[in-house]
Amino acid sequence: MSVSLTPAAARHVQKSLSKRGSGLGLRLAVKTSGCNGFAYGLEFVDATNPEDACFEQHGVKVIVDPRSLSMLDGTELDFVREGLNEGFKFNNPNAKANCGCGESFTV
Repeated sequence: MSVSLTPAAARHVQKSLSKRGSGLGLRLAVKTSGCNGFAYGLEFVDATNPEDACFEQHGVKVIVDPRSLSMLDGTELDFVREGLNEGFKFNNPNAKANCGCGESFTV
């Protein structure tokens, strides 16, 4: 099982962690919500739990809890700019459908 970051996503996370002044990495999780049943959750991590899975790429750690891992396996986290908008894009091979905003999905 794995989760990966593109170089652009890693640069954005590193920049954000530097501004914040602390943190081990980024937690990626799945929550029940959104128009399709599940939504992605992102937050900075100061400590991990023993059962967490940790993936490191481009000098950035992504931490995933065991419940979310099966729905996120193979996901690539990217950071994209489209016109005036920018944000994370989730390339999740487990998602059967995504909502128009790209933040909720169904498996």
